[in-house]
Amino acid sequence: MWRVPGLLCVRVARKSKFSGPWTRPAAFMSTLLINQPQYAWLKELGLREENDGVYNGSWGGRGEVITTYCPANNEPIARVRQASMADYEETVEKAREAWSIWADIPAPKRGEIVRQIGDALREKIQVLGSLVSLEMGKILVEGVGEVQEYVDVCDYAVGLSRMIGGPILPSERPGHALIEQWNPVGLVGIITAFNFPVAVYGWNNAIAMICGNACLWKGAPTTSLISVAVTKIIAKVLEDNKLPGAICSLTCGGADVGTAMAKDERVDLLSFTGSTQVGKQVALMVQERFGRSLLELGGNNAIIAFEDADLSLVVPSALFAAVGTAGQRCTTARRLFLHESIHDEVVNRLKKAYAQIRVGNPWDSNVLYGPLHTKQAVSMFLGAVEEAKKEGGTIVYGGKVMDRPGNYVEPTIVTGLEHDASIVHTETFAPILYVFKFKNEDEVFAWNNEVKQGLSSSIFTKDMGRIFRWLGPKGSDCGIVNVNIPTSGAEIGGAFGGEKHTGGGRESGSDAWKQYMRRSTCTINYSKDLPLAQGIKFQ
Repeated sequence: MWRVPGLLCVRVARKSKFSGPWTRPAAFMSTLLINQPQYAWLKELGLREENDGVYNGSWGGRGEVITTYCPANNEPIARVRQASMADYEETVEKAREAWSIWADIPAPKRGEIVRQIGDALREKIQVLGSLVSLEMGKILVEGVGEVQEYVDVCDYAVGLSRMIGGPILPSERPGHALIEQWNPVGLVGIITAFNFPVAVYGWNNAIAMICGNACLWKGAPTTSLISVAVTKIIAKVLEDNKLPGAICSLTCGGADVGTAMAKDERVDLLSFTGSTQVGKQVALMVQERFGRSLLELGGNNAIIAFEDADLSLVVPSALFAAVGTAGQRCTTARRLFLHESIHDEVVNRLKKAYAQIRVGNPWDSNVLYGPLHTKQAVSMFLGAVEEAKKEGGTIVYGGKVMDRPGNYVEPTIVTGLEHDASIVHTETFAPILYVFKFKNEDEVFAWNNEVKQGLSSSIFTKDMGRIFRWLGPKGSDCGIVNVNIPTSGAEIGGAFGGEKHTGGGRESGSDAWKQYMRRSTCTINYSKDLPLAQGIKFQ
């Protein structure tokens, strides 16, 4: 879920909207950041001290008021009033009504609306990317790049709006035609996680919209301001085109709203991005009502470097995949398998590379590594480090909390564990890289596949036979199978998703659009005869 770095950097302005948070007078520290002069740019997104977290054509919210915090300093940014159950019911009803209008609009015309949404996002790309950096905690280049991802998916969806559809099939009966007809499912519920609070919604929203669906979004509570800001941008486009705002509805909230969406038969498809544990609960609730779900869950991703690997590619790839977004991507590399002949050299190079990582405020343009999202994530990091030690691991780099404000931890390298150690098979959303030696191809392919998740994987080699064995039926069992690039770096043109406990869902490119539609096989008799199946004749 990370775009090719070079493609991002050319779009990112170097000037930051931030100033350092720890140089402010103490009187400022107890106030909301949005009220401080250096954060006045938040008002450009329509945000204020207390924000409505429900949108269904009009803004409101009668639920609990929550405060969101900046992970870089744990200072409060602003407040959001979440949805009550009454708000949820009202929003679903309005979204269903809006769908009846949206579905009647021709797909290319729907594509035009999505194009305008992409253009509106472009206009706000720097300020919205800055909000992602402030509220989620990822570095500014990633925050802006995430908004760019949504823009790119909008562009992709515009073209797709003139291409979706099924084939006309030859019929064995004279005077008959077989047509595969695709129609929107109706209302698509979208539950997104904190780590990609803009892009994952964009993947779902843009494609679902051109397919003719209405959308109901519940983002992570800790990134509620981002959800509100994005929805305001979309709402303006819908309003300008005199379309119901409820086509793209929002209900900020916690587990109660998510549970309601999973159990609600009016939600025709539920797209869920999050942990495997919660995803399993969501899948069971949706399946109990014979609904449809699209699951994007965890990943315990591996990089494998063989003896013929180009180490000038391996080291930066492992660094980028392991510490990017502070290890909080679903495609983060958590396991690094090194052939025994190159193990020691690669580990030494990695340690030197880790020592050069520029840590700091995520909005500073020269920073490459920011904080974890919450204090709870820091606790999970520490717990995983201690468990790794108990199971025989050696911390060769990092392993501690940094002595600075915010949720900063040291990027960490662990060696000496068994490939099947319990902690190794546990996905920890933190910058911890477990490194192993291997002897041959068969064993390391098996080690790659032995974890429960199956999202992303990558090998580094020049052996063409090995490459195609890796891509083949006895190679990687993941949904993303790379060669000589990191586990992160998915492009929007391909379908994104994984196998096994990753959930099996696919988003973004290829034929992922089909998940947002229902298929009908239609037989049309344009003759005057009535040939029946199996040659049956009624005399």
